[in-house]
Amino acid sequence: MKQGARIAIAGAVIAALAAAGGYSIGRRGAPAGHGDSVPVVANATAANHAKKVRKLLYYRNPMGLPDTSTVPKTDPMGMPYIPVYEGEDDPEPASANQIRISTEKIQRLGVKTEAASMKAIDKVVRAAGRIEPDERRVYAIAPKFEGYVERLLVGATGQSVAKGQPLFEVYSPELVSAQREYAIAAQGVQALDTAGGDAQAGMKQLADSSLMRLKNWDISDEQIKALTRSGDAKRTMTFRSPVSGIVTEKKALQGMRFMPGETLYQITDLSSVWVLADVFEQDIGLVKAGAKASVTIDAYPGKVYGGRIAYVYPTLKAETRTVQVRIELANPGQLIKPGMFAQVELAVTGRNHVVSVPVSAVIDSGTRHIVLVQAGQGRFEPREVKTGARSDDDVEVLQGIADGERVVVAANFLIDAESNLKAVVAGFGQADRTGSKANAGAPAADTPTGH
Repeated sequence: MKQGARIAIAGAVIAALAAAGGYSIGRRGAPAGHGDSVPVVANATAANHAKKVRKLLYYRNPMGLPDTSTVPKTDPMGMPYIPVYEGEDDPEPASANQIRISTEKIQRLGVKTEAASMKAIDKVVRAAGRIEPDERRVYAIAPKFEGYVERLLVGATGQSVAKGQPLFEVYSPELVSAQREYAIAAQGVQALDTAGGDAQAGMKQLADSSLMRLKNWDISDEQIKALTRSGDAKRTMTFRSPVSGIVTEKKALQGMRFMPGETLYQITDLSSVWVLADVFEQDIGLVKAGAKASVTIDAYPGKVYGGRIAYVYPTLKAETRTVQVRIELANPGQLIKPGMFAQVELAVTGRNHVVSVPVSAVIDSGTRHIVLVQAGQGRFEPREVKTGARSDDDVEVLQGIADGERVVVAANFLIDAESNLKAVVAGFGQADRTGSKANAGAPAADTPTGH
């Protein structure tokens, strides 16, 4: 009994010492001014867990509609609402005419924006063309009297000829008679040189008439002088090329008979050619005569020929809705052949200092033009615009966009599709609210029952 009492007393002493030691440790760890308050032992794991927990603000509509909820729910299409936590960028919901996209989704879609700016719109009109001979440099060889082709001196189409080069010889009874008539009249004038009166005047008049007849038949001055010197009429007459060029047409055959005015040869000077380009109807208002043009020939890739617009034709081709534009092009070395295809770039007068956006920013629906404007972080507003002049990279905005506003230039079709889906979902939501008016007193299906 005495031994049990001693064990009990020893346990009580140990308990008292333990309590006193804990009290002393708590006093040393407690901050000043806390008096004798009971110490709180911090748990590191619990503290770190508390730091990771974010404060839930609300749940927003997954399609960006101006509809939020304090509890989890789904939209009429069964899509769950997205939680919005404290500290997220731009937690403000989008307005009715805007669509909201999360930062994560913007990065996933590859959305890019660019600011509208004031700049000059330089436009280049491109058209397909073909090479044609200069109509003013085409010459027809057509005798003005009846005769026969006695001898061909140039006998092939496509052959190059020089100015004054003999082409063919002809025999004509009328030409021989006219030569003899002039030769006799010329000799008579010389014989009656000392005589006076009406005889000399009449002979001179006959000589002048015969000479005019030969000139009207395109007999050259050299041939007439030779006839005057010799006094002998030649049986044949030689026709020569009036210009250096190419024989583009030859109807003359050895021994054939020809009638007055019949074309036997056609010579084309190709030192300068035409480019006839077909400009589309919507661009023809920008094209003016005198503007510079750059021409590339398919046969000579990489080589650019410079020219100017000489004429804009007054008629439109109904089949292609194009207007022809004529460009005069120098052809040194005659490398450019009639009939070749060409690509034409026409520099037209641009507009300076206009509000413009990249071409990729404009969505053309066929009836209107839409641009997506960045209204805030993750918020975009579809806006209808009126466009003007257009270049390869930029388009003028006449109405709807101000200078400096940021517009979407990449992935805008995806955002526009989501915007259209938003409108459809809004219509479904409106129909759902209209249909549920009769059950207004019933509790919401997605309202939690409580915890």
